[in-house]
Amino acid sequence: MAVVNQTTDVPTPLETPARNPWAKGISSLIFVSRWLQAPLYVGLIVAQLIYVWVFMVELWHLIEKVFSGHGLNESQVMLAVLGLIDVVMIANLLIMVIIGGYETFVSRINVDGHPDQPEWLSHVNANVLKVKLAMAIIGISSIHLLKTFIEVGAMSPVSGTSSGPEKYTSIGVFWQVTIHVVFIISALALAWIDKMSQGTRHVPAPQSGPNAH
Repeated sequence: MAVVNQTTDVPTPLETPARNPWAKGISSLIFVSRWLQAPLYVGLIVAQLIYVWVFMVELWHLIEKVFSGHGLNESQVMLAVLGLIDVVMIANLLIMVIIGGYETFVSRINVDGHPDQPEWLSHVNANVLKVKLAMAIIGISSIHLLKTFIEVGAMSPVSGTSSGPEKYTSIGVFWQVTIHVVFIISALALAWIDKMSQGTRHVPAPQSGPNAH
């Protein structure tokens, strides 16, 4: 009984042509150029140190005014505390830009398993970073808007100008509220775009061929 040897032709992958050494060198140069952003993040760390100094100076001035008998009322203390919160919010924004931007655009930060690793750092990407930055900007804008609302309590109904240490006009307050609303709409749009992009990535590709249902 003769045995027939049946062989199946297995397609071999196409051989990729050798890359041009010039193209390879340019690609390597472009990839290494991401380290040019590292000094920018170091500069933001210096800015963070400046905000720490500003916070301590403002806190010391508040303590001096309270214990020197200047007679600060509740509104003045609230405005001073809101100023401190404003500095902290901007510092938080700097931290997100420094850590998230370096992780996304420069190099990985090897902090896996560290007890102080930020929760958002494990799934950070460009879209998540943009949404978080937008939320931080809304928080900073809210602090400024709250300070404005406290100041405009002394606004004259005739001239439409506040009589406090900082002058606010009705038109200025209107535009401040408008800009704050624009920030909120922009953050919602970024979050919606991020959600849509995640949904697109999770949609399975349609099957083709005789076994497709």
